[in-house]
Amino acid sequence: MTACDQAAGLRQWAGTQQGPDSPRAQPRASTAGAPPRTLVVVGLPGSSPDQAGRVMTLLEHWAAEGQRWVNDPAQWRVVPLAISSPHLPLLLTQQSRWALWVGSDPDAFRQAFAVLRQLHERQGPRRLLAVHAPDLPRRGLLNNLQQAAWRYLGIDLLVMAS
Repeated sequence: MTACDQAAGLRQWAGTQQGPDSPRAQPRASTAGAPPRTLVVVGLPGSSPDQAGRVMTLLEHWAAEGQRWVNDPAQWRVVPLAISSPHLPLLLTQQSRWALWVGSDPDAFRQAFAVLRQLHERQGPRRLLAVHAPDLPRRGLLNNLQQAAWRYLGIDLLVMAS
């Protein structure tokens, strides 16, 4: 059983455990037959084939937390992209949803800001979603990164953490 299948089963079970007035118990818009939403993610560490899995897990977490914009996480296609990829200019013309992976290690700010700086130098996207571990608080790293991205690079970094 894949992680997506497990998550779908858990969401279905959770829907039966809540009262009918719960906002999470409301049916979602049907996504059957809808084309997948593509999210291009830069800054993912390493070259493991499970890079996209990290982001999919986060989308599932946000959906379970009631973030309506996620809708059905299974309808997302996550595309990890190396910042040095020669495909970056082409993808900029084709894709509208971009994200930056933000780690939680002590060097996370430096690494994430370096990726943003490279995006800026290569005329990359000017608006990105910060994707990070669900337990990473907004205060500190994420706020500082968001402010530095805007102030020094003119990049709008959308942070979902509370």
